[in-house]
Amino acid sequence: MIYSMTGYATASRELPNGTLNLELKSVNSRYLDLQFRIAEELRALEPLLREILVAGLSRGKVECRLSITPRTGEASLHVNHALLECLLALDQEIRQRAPQSPPLSVADMLRWPGMIAVEEVSRETVREAVLELATRALNELNASRAREGEKLRTLIETRVAAMRQLAEQVRPRLPAVVAALKEKLAARLREAGAVADDERLRQEVVLFAQRVDVDEELSRLLTHLAEVERVLAKGGAVGKRLDFLMQELNREANTLGSKSMDAEVSQIAMELKVLIEQMREQVQNIE
Repeated sequence: MIYSMTGYATASRELPNGTLNLELKSVNSRYLDLQFRIAEELRALEPLLREILVAGLSRGKVECRLSITPRTGEASLHVNHALLECLLALDQEIRQRAPQSPPLSVADMLRWPGMIAVEEVSRETVREAVLELATRALNELNASRAREGEKLRTLIETRVAAMRQLAEQVRPRLPAVVAALKEKLAARLREAGAVADDERLRQEVVLFAQRVDVDEELSRLLTHLAEVERVLAKGGAVGKRLDFLMQELNREANTLGSKSMDAEVSQIAMELKVLIEQMREQVQNIE
């Protein structure tokens, strides 16, 4: 299986004091580039997240967001009774000394710093929750990248098959191209008063045949195509290997075009380069 570097995943979990949210988003990159957006109260968990992501990913620019949405219901909020008793005692003492002072209202006491306390959750509980979330989100992200990777594999294999068909059309054209040039040279020599079958004609034909001989380029092209198929079948982190093969394929297609003395072969070389460029764009997104 091959993996795309593009993927997205989210996971959440309810805690007594709120909802823990984890989001993973990845795009293509030459290396593994991790970026974290973590709420300040959860910052200490960044090393744990980094360790999990490094173990599960090879390449890609990955953005990890971790936050907690506080709960505002009865389950997470309670009155600080000790502080409340202290405020009531102080209120009574002040009004005994200054009877004209108005008593504290309920709103005044609720607004007092520390009066409304959020239910505390142990660090170990949060750590276990983040570990579970990260594992779940990473599995979902890899599943998303795998689905995209299979689509990329199909696109590349389709273009490889098209390139092989084009390459196989070139070889049958070469004898006809050489024969046409031989006839053209013989006609020019006859016009110049030379003998058509003399040594000069044979030398010219031999030199031309050497210049337009692309059998070696075609063999290498077909070999590289076979290697692309082998790498795709092997799977894993193959993006860099495929990128190298795209460069080699482009080199052979360029040589084929430069040696061409036939309009049809030149057109085939151009179509090969278009297919290679299409594959290169897809390969840039493979892990």
